[in-house]
Amino acid sequence: MSIGGLASGLDTAGIVDQLIAVEGNQQTLLKQRLSATQSQAAAFRAINTRFDGLRAAAEALTKPAAWTSVKAASSSTSVTATTLSGAVAGSISFSVDQVARAHSLVSATTWTATGTQTATDLDFGATSLDLVVGGVTTSVALDRDGSGTATLAEAAAAINAAGLGVTATAVKVSDTGYRLAITSTTTGDASAFTATGFTTATQGRNAQITVGDAATGYSMTSATNTFSDLVPGTTITVTKPETAVTVDVTPDPAAVAAKVESLVSAVNGLLDSIKSYTDAGSSAAALKGNATLRQLGTQVLDVLAFAVGGDGSASQIGLQLSKDGRYVFDKTVFTDKLTSDPALAQRMFSATTPTAGPDGDLATTADNGTSPVGIAAKLLSLAKSANDSTIGSLTVLAQGADSRAKDLQDSIDAWDRRLELRRATLTRQFTAMETALSTMQNQANWLTAQLGSLAGNTKKD
Repeated sequence: MSIGGLASGLDTAGIVDQLIAVEGNQQTLLKQRLSATQSQAAAFRAINTRFDGLRAAAEALTKPAAWTSVKAASSSTSVTATTLSGAVAGSISFSVDQVARAHSLVSATTWTATGTQTATDLDFGATSLDLVVGGVTTSVALDRDGSGTATLAEAAAAINAAGLGVTATAVKVSDTGYRLAITSTTTGDASAFTATGFTTATQGRNAQITVGDAATGYSMTSATNTFSDLVPGTTITVTKPETAVTVDVTPDPAAVAAKVESLVSAVNGLLDSIKSYTDAGSSAAALKGNATLRQLGTQVLDVLAFAVGGDGSASQIGLQLSKDGRYVFDKTVFTDKLTSDPALAQRMFSATTPTAGPDGDLATTADNGTSPVGIAAKLLSLAKSANDSTIGSLTVLAQGADSRAKDLQDSIDAWDRRLELRRATLTRQFTAMETALSTMQNQANWLTAQLGSLAGNTKKD
């Protein structure tokens, strides 16, 4: 229990707060260090994310498939062609004989509505329906609400819920007439099915094309309207009968250039991030003057600055360094070189050289490795060494900052307990002081009263 200045008139609670504030200066400094350390950990992770983006962009250019990018073009708007990874250049001419369609049935019965009746009111006339799908007969219970009858709408809902690969709907065939239509959810010859009391509305069939001339060509069919690998790695989709369609799959230098642009963007974004976090003149730079980051930034620049080997300067593939330390990419120069000498363009980005294994013998290939030579290959190696989830330099730095932050938080928590005990001690001491003063004041008052009483008796005598 605290007695705040009742006897002394002092603001003892305020005095305790001030004393605690003075003794808590060390904790305040720890909190400031914790905030700075947490900012450093966040900064390391932000740059690590940039390095991961660089890794992905560089890795894309070290894969052979990146350098064989192709694009597909169709001579008809009713035919689309899409290339997949690994697609190769080629051309194919064909005619679309027919497109795929789904099998559908319609009820032989027409239900007539009177007044305001709809499919929800019309009695289907049975509580079950036999459907034969894929050679298997299934009796579908149509009475979903257990009323003993099934409406036309109820029958459609029951068929849809049966999971048989068909959908049903009540269709209006006149001002007052309804029929029940059932359609397969897939197309092709195999989509055919039957139902008791229903007739075929549309016969399911495969799509068919004739490759080459009708007299000398050959036919291809598909249960869908999509044909795969007529040209390896290319998917062709047809939408209507068509004659004399040509699909050309040709090299796509623009797609390769886009990958190089992504790499350059990742490099410059990383360099900007390192500069921002290490800027000695910025009060907001969490990693001001950090030597590891500055060294990593220098290594990224060195990859291009010293990219001169047997194939010559990187400028011939459109890459240079600017005066302010950024990668500059000339797409036109790159595209021209890729067209005239694709092997050189690929080599300058993705080349590696074999390195001897532990036995020191290149002839023994089982234990040999590779060393990056190309620009993308070197950047990939650098990025991996920086952001490896276990031993990457940035990962280690971030984990070190996390460890320091934990230690600081433990110290702050310990100070919380220490200050709490100190506050309790000071409060007890001031309470004891107030109690003692109160006792002394009571005694002084009693003594004053006794002396006054004695003085009064003396005057009467």
